[in-house]
Amino acid sequence: MSEDLSKLPVAERNRRYWQENLRLITTLIVIWFVVSYVPVLFVEALNNIVIAGFPLGYYMGSQGSLIVFVVEIFYYAYAMNKLDAKYGLSDRDR
Repeated sequence: MSEDLSKLPVAERNRRYWQENLRLITTLIVIWFVVSYVPVLFVEALNNIVIAGFPLGYYMGSQGSLIVFVVEIFYYAYAMNKLDAKYGLSDRDR
């Protein structure tokens, strides 16, 4: 269902924009938290799994979380460009 946002009052459009923006940020922060802190709680169990000669607990701490963070950065940029276009706030709209 596609809604014509141009017919909404500016205040309502801004409220919806920030509501979606905060939902996206909250989701990404929860993912960041889980990837950063949850593996530490299970490090002993994760270390029983070996990938390319390294225990999974070590790999998650040294490489896995960094990969997730970089993916989150690119996803955030992509999602915000889409959100800006949806609400007519894109650089191309000016």
